[in-house]
Amino acid sequence: MRILWRLYGYSARLLKTKLFRTTASNTSFPEVWLLLVQYFERVPGFFWVVQRNSFFTMPEILENKADIELYTPHPEVRGMTTLDRAAFKRTIVVPVLKVKKEVINKLLKSLKHTTLQRPGLKRVIDDPKDEDSRLVLLDPHKISAEYSLGESEQEILKQFSIDPQVSKYNLELTYDHFKTEEILRAVLPEGQDVTSGFTRIGHIAHLNLRDHQLPYKHLIGQVIIDKNPGITCSVNKINIIDNTYRNFQMEVLAGEANMITKTRENYITYEFDFSKVYWNSRLSTEHGRIIELLKPGDVLFDVFAGVGPFAIPAAKKKCSVFANDLNPESYKWLLHNCKLNKVDKKIKKFNMDGRDFLLGPVKEELTKELSLLTKERKNTLHIVMNLPALAIEFLDVFKHFLDGKPCSTDLLPTVHCYSFSKHDNPAKDVQERAEAFLETSLEGRCSTHLVRNVAPNKEMMCISFRIPAEVLFKKQCTQEESSVEPASKRLRPNEDSPEEK
Repeated sequence: MRILWRLYGYSARLLKTKLFRTTASNTSFPEVWLLLVQYFERVPGFFWVVQRNSFFTMPEILENKADIELYTPHPEVRGMTTLDRAAFKRTIVVPVLKVKKEVINKLLKSLKHTTLQRPGLKRVIDDPKDEDSRLVLLDPHKISAEYSLGESEQEILKQFSIDPQVSKYNLELTYDHFKTEEILRAVLPEGQDVTSGFTRIGHIAHLNLRDHQLPYKHLIGQVIIDKNPGITCSVNKINIIDNTYRNFQMEVLAGEANMITKTRENYITYEFDFSKVYWNSRLSTEHGRIIELLKPGDVLFDVFAGVGPFAIPAAKKKCSVFANDLNPESYKWLLHNCKLNKVDKKIKKFNMDGRDFLLGPVKEELTKELSLLTKERKNTLHIVMNLPALAIEFLDVFKHFLDGKPCSTDLLPTVHCYSFSKHDNPAKDVQERAEAFLETSLEGRCSTHLVRNVAPNKEMMCISFRIPAEVLFKKQCTQEESSVEPASKRLRPNEDSPEEK
């Protein structure tokens, strides 16, 4: 045995040579045995293996295991650009166990780690020679080369009085039995990356294909639809988000061309035309993080609201919400989603440029809120600016934004501003750029949060800070004035108050 393992190690090194054009990462045990057999087959009967009353040579086993990798579609599908499902059909040899049908269910529980597990494949099939028995399909990777079960499995069979003899069965695999990754790996040129991941938005699968995958884009799109129940349309982004409205051009790869979809995020339902608005399911966690910071009665100003992933859950949490988006389509679906989620009367909606929204409704409401608040107030003010490509450039709006004299930093509004960064230290980069637009230092007065990795060496960050008083107000209170508490005044809710609604 030690000699055989030495030969295995030597053969594995041979498989790295140009003759076989492979590397150590994909050198498989069957391939090595195939090399050994080719060397020793000149010795008559050298590799004969006996299994009870069945006799077969090692090359016969190798043909079953190594001719085509067990769960790989037929090699003829390589390079296919138009999906032909019938071409994926192939027959493999798998071990089977003959079992009386009355003990099948109990046996399957005990042998669950040994039976064959494939999409759409039955583990138990009829025995064509015995109607009182069934054939249990076993995983060839869990069975030894001699087609015998291990001691633990044999002990289980003994308990059920089952003959441990393992037979061979010709199993036909079809397109339905292969996984997405297996299909795409078999189709795309060898050595190229296989990307089977996508973002799901309702019935739509959104892919970002790489250049080498584009010749196979329609096939990839159809495979994604076939292998994911509920998906009826697959699309590929064909440009970056660089326009005013933050949406991007996309191409339908397969399925229906219906872009109006419905999706749920953090228990909220949203509907929109995916081709005309911005939506990113990968921001679900970030949306939830910001909402967790809010308390009932807080005020949220959403400068780039989109279809409402910050605004609507905030309103559900009984916050007073002001939501704005420049894109007419986003604004339309924001109105729709507010009604859909029954918060229409709790959100004031605007269709304006972000800067105009800040200088108009936000400034007006902040002036009113800060003039009426005291240290005893329990609600806070939040401004969300989720436009990573540009939002940080809007921060200069807050310079000398308000008149008046603030008396406590606790009353100042908190900004949550998003930005992309390709810097080695993205947190430092975002802070320095924010400071440049505010013309003040945020050291010790801000926090940065990594939202997600957008691309290699590109991060999406969120910087949060209370707007410094020296930035926000045209006239600051003196130290002497700040020591005097103003008379406590609290706004009583009226019929127009969000609390009443």
